[in-house]
Amino acid sequence: MTATLIWILVALVAIGVYLSWTAGRLDRLHVRMDATRAALDAQLLRRASVAQELATSGVLDPAASIVLYEAAHAARQAEEEQREVAESELSQALRAVFGEPAQVEAVREAPGGEEAARELAEAVRRVPMARRFHNDAVGAARRLREHRKVRWFRLAGHAPFPLAVEMDDEPPAALVERVS
Repeated sequence: MTATLIWILVALVAIGVYLSWTAGRLDRLHVRMDATRAALDAQLLRRASVAQELATSGVLDPAASIVLYEAAHAARQAEEEQREVAESELSQALRAVFGEPAQVEAVREAPGGEEAARELAEAVRRVPMARRFHNDAVGAARRLREHRKVRWFRLAGHAPFPLAVEMDDEPPAALVERVS
């Protein structure tokens, strides 16, 4: 009888340790996901700021400046539920303005244009990487949260279900290929 109670106690302790380890792992994935989301937000803000700065610098023609400024301003001011749409529109505006290598060269030839073009190229190249890191973290957290043990024992607590960021973040080819 005593041996049976000891084995039951050992089994319960083992299950408790395993569930505690799983909850800790899930917590670390949520922390990683929050960190990657903050990094993505920072890269999106940097891209919009650099685009807005370039649009107001006088280096671009007036029509391109207006298109780029409005898209960058909308991306910076967008509410959370409209953020992906606004950022996608900024990506489309960047591709429209810098679709031709001649436009990129015109920016580079202007005073201070080489630095502005390089800074914008770096910003638009970092956004897809930051989004990929965030979506990878979201995917890992989702896979773990879908396990039965996590649902049955409510190991995720009251944390919202993680959502991936889906947006158009393709950089303008003429801008990025020159820097590469």
